[in-house]
Amino acid sequence: MQPRPEQQPSGTGQLLHKETKMNAEPEKKFGVVVVGVGRAGSVRLRDLRNSHASSAFLNLIGFVSRRELGSIEGVQQISLEDALSSQEIEVAYICSESSSHEDYIRQFLNAGKHVLVEYPMTLSWAAAKDLWELAEQKGKVLHEEHVELLMEEFAFLKKEVVGKDLLKGSLLFTAGPLEEERFGFPAFSGISRLTWLVSLFGELSLVSATLEERKEDQYMKMTVCLETENKSPLTWIEEKAPGLKRNRHLSFHFKSGSLENMPNVGINKNIFLKDQNIFVQKLLGQFSEKELAAEKKRILHCLWLAEEIQKHCCSKK
Repeated sequence: MQPRPEQQPSGTGQLLHKETKMNAEPEKKFGVVVVGVGRAGSVRLRDLRNSHASSAFLNLIGFVSRRELGSIEGVQQISLEDALSSQEIEVAYICSESSSHEDYIRQFLNAGKHVLVEYPMTLSWAAAKDLWELAEQKGKVLHEEHVELLMEEFAFLKKEVVGKDLLKGSLLFTAGPLEEERFGFPAFSGISRLTWLVSLFGELSLVSATLEERKEDQYMKMTVCLETENKSPLTWIEEKAPGLKRNRHLSFHFKSGSLENMPNVGINKNIFLKDQNIFVQKLLGQFSEKELAAEKKRILHCLWLAEEIQKHCCSKK
C-alpha cells in the first residue's frame, strides 16, 4: 500500500537522520578511487582528503579521469584498468557524466567493489534494477547520492508538509541549458526535483507530460502532471534556457493553508560529506534491511517515473 500524502513516506527520513556510530579509530579502512573530477568529483576528493569522522574509514588511493591530469593536490591519477584490478581499491565513487554511470557501475561491481554514484544512477529504470540485483549478488553496497534530501530547504519543507492534507501543488525549476547526450532526458537530469515530490508526498502516478523545445534557442520546457495516491494534483515544470537563473518556485496548497515559495532557511553546509557519512554507515552495516529496501524502492520509483515521463514526451514528438 502506498503511503498517504500526509504521512512521511518510508525510505527518506530514516537514512538521513540516523545517528552516526563511528569509532575514532577504525579497525578497517576502505581504499577509494574517484571516477570523474568535475564539480562533484572535486568536492568528493576534498572531503576524502580532509579529516572527518567518515573519512577516517576511507583511504583515498587515486582518481580516474579521461583528461591527462597526472595528480591533483598530491592525489595520483590512475587508469580505469588499474582501478578495476587493484586489490587495494574496494570502493569507487562514480562522479562522471550521467550517460556513463551505468557502464562504470557495472564494471566496478563486477570487479567486486562497493559503489557510490551521483544521481541519477542510470538513465533507465530497467538498468538500475539490474545493477541493484548485481550488487546484491556480489554482496556489495550500491549507493545513489541524493544531496537534495540533505539540504536545509528540504528539511524545512518536510516539517511544513508532515501531517497536512495536500489539495494541489506545483514545483517549477529554472536553469541554464544542459546537454541531453551527457546528462539524459530532462526527467532524469532533473530527478532531484522528482525525488523531493516523492519524498514529501509519497509514491506518485503520471497523468500527462509534454516537452516544448526550441533547439535553435537552446530552450526547453517540460511540463509534468502527477497525482498523489489521494488524487491530489502535482505539477512539475523544468524550464531551461541561456540566461535563466537557477531557481525553484514552489506552491503547495493544503486544507490548513498554503506554502508559497521558499524562505531563506540557511546555507547548505557539507551536503556531500553528509552523503558520504550515510555511505560509510552502509559499508559498516549500520542500516537495517528494511531501511535499505525502503530507500531502494523510492529510488527505483523515481527512475520509473522519469522513464514514463520520457516515453510520454517522446511519443508526442
